[in-house]
Amino acid sequence: MTTATGKSTPPPTIVAAFFGFLVSGATALATGLLLLGARQEALDAVRSGSPSMSREEAEFATTVTLGVAVGIALLVALVHLWLSFKLKAGRNRARVVLTLFTLVQAASLITGQGNVVGYVSVAAAAVAVVLAYLPASNAYVASVERAG
Repeated sequence: MTTATGKSTPPPTIVAAFFGFLVSGATALATGLLLLGARQEALDAVRSGSPSMSREEAEFATTVTLGVAVGIALLVALVHLWLSFKLKAGRNRARVVLTLFTLVQAASLITGQGNVVGYVSVAAAAVAVVLAYLPASNAYVASVERAG
């Protein structure tokens, strides 16, 4: 559908995929927050894994590890957000990259790296991938690419 300004309006399938990917990206932030809440457990794991470490070294290692994990979660969430808006704008590359991200997420669950938040994230992303490739979505992306 084209508006009076000549821009295509995304179909409901793309809008729903957009929100699905937003949910998936938001769960990356939730994972980061859950990690921060599990600082004591992480510290205990570091101390039991390396009993020769001093308390200060173990706390530093835990802080760095959690900082990196939260930083990665934030980066993933920001990339998801950016790609979600690109998908809504009809960019096929965003759709392909989001599909690849979803496959990586699913693979991490299969290898036993998942938790409840991870399953919610993959479920939302999987539904969004399906929606992003339905006929109405394909027609929209193709029309944007042609206009492009």
